[in-house]
Amino acid sequence: MKNLDNKSWEKALKNDQNSVILDVRTPEEYEEQRIPNSKLIDVKDAQQFVEEVEKLDKTKAYYLYCKAGGRSAMACNIMEQMGFSDVSNLEGGITEWHGEVEE
Repeated sequence: MKNLDNKSWEKALKNDQNSVILDVRTPEEYEEQRIPNSKLIDVKDAQQFVEEVEKLDKTKAYYLYCKAGGRSAMACNIMEQMGFSDVSNLEGGITEWHGEVEE
């Protein structure tokens, strides 16, 4: 797992055409504000998280975020244990995000 600050995460994401943004917060948090083109998979719902992640393409790069970076770091670790090799965590989460958001 790579822990990336705001600028590094955004730069890596823009330079990677084979990437997916995962929001691992709750549906309520996702509805309030989210990074555009992100897919919601709530890590707090452990069983559903694992089921949804199993459907993902392991050849892609995944950029994960949550509110402050803790849940997304945990989700990155879970994904690595499941065989994903290219996962990046947004340090500070959406709270520290300076890029575009949808509300």
